[in-house]
Amino acid sequence: MFYMDPRYFLFILPPLLLMLFAQARVRGAFAKYSQVPNQRGMSGAEVARAILDANGLSDVPVEMVPGELTDHYAPRERVLRLSPPVFQGRSVAAIGIAAHEAGHALQHKSGYVPLQIRSLLVPAASIGSNLGWIMILAGIVIGLTQLAWLGIAFFAAGTLFALVTLPVEFNASNRALQMLTTMGIADRTEYQQNREVLNAAALTYIAGFLAALMQLLYWLSIVSGMNRRD
Repeated sequence: MFYMDPRYFLFILPPLLLMLFAQARVRGAFAKYSQVPNQRGMSGAEVARAILDANGLSDVPVEMVPGELTDHYAPRERVLRLSPPVFQGRSVAAIGIAAHEAGHALQHKSGYVPLQIRSLLVPAASIGSNLGWIMILAGIVIGLTQLAWLGIAFFAAGTLFALVTLPVEFNASNRALQMLTTMGIADRTEYQQNREVLNAAALTYIAGFLAALMQLLYWLSIVSGMNRRD
């Protein structure tokens, strides 16, 4: 059966290993710097609030959500949500992650184009991640090439979403580091420490894109083979 195809593991294993490494690195960096108090004694919520207010976004609320590393900015709702360790934490890691999420709010305000593109891709990417592979498998099983190619198209949208996510995340981190220093929240040492945390997080997005790309290439090779047999 195609799902036992050893080629699949050749395609997916390298990015999967990179993903595991990236996740371990980001958790390690967060654990390390969550034990280091920041020099100003500010909480993540206070830092996010200060950055938002300084950039004319006083109407964007900062809320606490359950979980760990569940921090995010919701553009449709215009709300910034932080996990308890970040919202309440007064560590170097907490203010770095809070500033990063505030960076997404600044992107939204300025109309940052990659963020707008990513928002437009959300519906297709959601279909691609949830139904794309099912459509591909169904097309292969019943021999309906058109259905398999439709699944490929949706899967490709998910891959494009992962690609566009890269500049969005990199830019948010750059904005975060800039705001932390220009506002005097972080000193030079904390700047480097926050850079380490945010770079570790960025690696997870790179791994995610590579995993999506390699899966897309694998399914393309399978469906293209169907066309040749036809």
